[in-house]
Amino acid sequence: MSRAIDAIEKELEGERATALGDAGRRLEAALAELALGTTEDRLDEAATATWHYMILRESVRMFDHGAALEVYGVPPAVLARVGVIKKR
Repeated sequence: MSRAIDAIEKELEGERATALGDAGRRLEAALAELALGTTEDRLDEAATATWHYMILRESVRMFDHGAALEVYGVPPAVLARVGVIKKR
């Protein structure tokens, strides 16, 4: 039974890594859009993409986000909105 669980866990790790890569690309795209000009919607999109990226990093047991967010160049204005949910 342990081998079966190990195989499933290995597959899940691969899926998490793929999802993390996708989230990183979405974060890059949101930050590129923000670089075109700061608007409320672009800040919100970048903050949401940052939040999702951070959550996925944590799913692969990466809890220190500082260096990764620095590599992406996430600005303080975006970080200030991470986790904020607006009523629509």
